[in-house]
Amino acid sequence: MNLGRLVIVDGIRTPFCRMGTDLASLGADELGRIAVNALLTRTGLDPAVVDEVIFGCVGQPAEAANIARVIALRAGIPEHVPAVTVHRNCASGLESLTQAYERMTAGRGEIFIVGGAESMSNIPLFYTAAAARKFAKLNRAKTLGQRASAMAAFRPADFKPRVGLMLGLTDPVCGLNMGQTAELLAREFHVSREEQDAFALESHRRAGLAREKLAEETCPVFVPGKPAVTADNGPRGDQTAEQLAHLKPVFERPHGTVTAGNSSQVTDGAVALLVMSEAAAQRLGRTPLGMLAGYAYAGCDPTRMGLGPLFALAKTEARHGLKLADADLIELNEAFAAQSLAVLKGAESAEFARAALRRETPLGSVPREKLNVNGGAIALGHPVGATGARLVLTALKELQRRNGRRAVATLCVGGGQGAAVWLERNL
Repeated sequence: MNLGRLVIVDGIRTPFCRMGTDLASLGADELGRIAVNALLTRTGLDPAVVDEVIFGCVGQPAEAANIARVIALRAGIPEHVPAVTVHRNCASGLESLTQAYERMTAGRGEIFIVGGAESMSNIPLFYTAAAARKFAKLNRAKTLGQRASAMAAFRPADFKPRVGLMLGLTDPVCGLNMGQTAELLAREFHVSREEQDAFALESHRRAGLAREKLAEETCPVFVPGKPAVTADNGPRGDQTAEQLAHLKPVFERPHGTVTAGNSSQVTDGAVALLVMSEAAAQRLGRTPLGMLAGYAYAGCDPTRMGLGPLFALAKTEARHGLKLADADLIELNEAFAAQSLAVLKGAESAEFARAALRRETPLGSVPREKLNVNGGAIALGHPVGATGARLVLTALKELQRRNGRRAVATLCVGGGQGAAVWLERNL
């Protein structure tokens, strides 16, 4: 049976909110449930026709193992519909989409709910292994003397937690955290602090101007005891270059250039997309936002993980013939301003093309008027498991507004990978 292409029918997301703020009391499973419920309400889809739910999540909560299944059941998806959680670090939201395509082409389903959810506010603290052994010994103690002996073994250092968020943002292979990899790229690609701050300021400016457009892709979230959360709270309309210039480097002091102001925000949020085969869309009378035209994942040096988009874009060009010049819109995740600017410079560099991409010609230039036109993660935030799906949703909505043909969504991936997804509309 020829099912045609995989199409994206519709999508919705929660507002993206800074860690520790408006959505901090909600776990990733609840954020995902809200997004899926809103998607089902918006589309009027009978949940019984869904073949599978595929959701990305990086900081999966211990109390919601296989979080996709928890989200699906709590959102009212029938028990017979399976669900799976995927994890490709920052590209998890894209992974959910491309896995749906691969299932469709393998004849294992036609209709999928995909997306991602992340509550970075609720990534836990951990005890050291030595402290855990002492707690285990205390738990096994049966007599008063055994308990006293176990308690006496504790030292103040045992109660100093390991921060799960920092562990997750540090690469265990190269030993660098993500901010340090951005500092490395800033040096190698000669990206100045002033360039980074200007890029960050523009992200906030564009996100501020796009509030009404971004509201079209968001649903309200009702937090008990609080007013409804209806908008992203990351964009700062009053952000100034002077304020950014006064921020101190976070990852390399005193001479670093990467600050909290020119890095992506640590964020809570969820995204849900309804995707299906072209045949199913026609059968159900659905007009899609667009379709998946091609994609690739690529590996690169973990110390330079921020360059991952260049490797993925080169791979999609080789595989599908799609070049940067073919894109009407480009969504490049703003993990760090330094990283994004290094990608833009690398895309234009013939030297980088030959030495790293093993090709004779550069990927091409990225016109700023096509890049992240509604702002990016520096302003909107980066809930890592959900961001890839957000890029797809934002790109397709904007393509529709502009009556454009193609968009590419690409991001770097912690651990040294890149992902790129090409999207297309039928005009």
